[in-house]
Amino acid sequence: MPESAALPSVSREWHLLSRPVGWPKPEDFALVETPVPAPSEGEVLVRNEYLSVDPYMRGRMSAAKSYAAPFELGEAMQGGAIGEVIASNAEGIAVGDHLLHFLGWRKYAVLDARNAVKVNPEVAPLSTYLGVLGMTGLTAYAGLLRTASFKEGDIVFVSGAAGAVGSQVGQIAKLKGAARVIGSAGSDEKVKLLVEEYGFDAAFNYKSGPVSEQLREAAPDGIDVYFDNVGGDHLEAAIGSLNQGGRIAVCGMISIYNNTEPAPGPRNLARLIQTRGRIEGFLVGDHYDLQSQFVQEVGPWVASGRLKYRETIVEGIENNLEAFLGVLRGDNTGKMIVKL
Repeated sequence: MPESAALPSVSREWHLLSRPVGWPKPEDFALVETPVPAPSEGEVLVRNEYLSVDPYMRGRMSAAKSYAAPFELGEAMQGGAIGEVIASNAEGIAVGDHLLHFLGWRKYAVLDARNAVKVNPEVAPLSTYLGVLGMTGLTAYAGLLRTASFKEGDIVFVSGAAGAVGSQVGQIAKLKGAARVIGSAGSDEKVKLLVEEYGFDAAFNYKSGPVSEQLREAAPDGIDVYFDNVGGDHLEAAIGSLNQGGRIAVCGMISIYNNTEPAPGPRNLARLIQTRGRIEGFLVGDHYDLQSQFVQEVGPWVASGRLKYRETIVEGIENNLEAFLGVLRGDNTGKMIVKL
């Protein structure tokens, strides 16, 4: 028999009803009630406490072939989540343990314990395991240090720099000896945050004028590394400012996720010939071998306050969809998290 307290009988979870065309609409989704089964052999029942919403989820709402399987219509969506075990039928997992897993978008989750990782709320706040010490943090770390081959003295440009990944990229670059770090963001408030709190050397509001002009002004000596979260005019601007041997790591292209027609590519790709520049896309899932190194190096920076982070917290499972749409709009500063 599983170790358990009194078990809930009903959960609430978000289902995808239809595949969005362009911007997702509320009628594409439904918050439904479902029964909660008892965990079978090797399984645990988790009461989720924090849920992650991320830009990549937009791609999984479409049927197009991608690096991750599309969400199934009429079934619960998925995403990162942290929760407390309230029933366990798995060896080594006890009631009261906290687990990181990927059955988010729901109040309760029954899952194979092998697909979860124990986390310690005494080491760091639970929400950080979804952000600064979680997948988004590892994305920043791997993309900058491995994909973009960052080295001390580089000039680094980060788009979407006030977001969960971008803000960490810029700070890691500074902590590792970047000569200059420039960020772009979508509001004057976020620009101020980048410079005054996160320690960027310069930042600009991409809505205030052409990105290429603002980047040239912020980086008169060009850039050696561009960490791309946005695509579009930002990518074209970065290619235009790329120094010889420059590297571009493509993490995301949030500016085109809701396009219904293919977005035009950068018009200046030929400049890569002159600069011997390199553009490389990456997925965090290819770099989990860096996880222990990442936590060992970044954990103390977070604990000491040398690496700062922000979270945008939205309360309630009923607001999970609105939190996700907020990420696509750029409403969040730092990691967007839903607290249940």
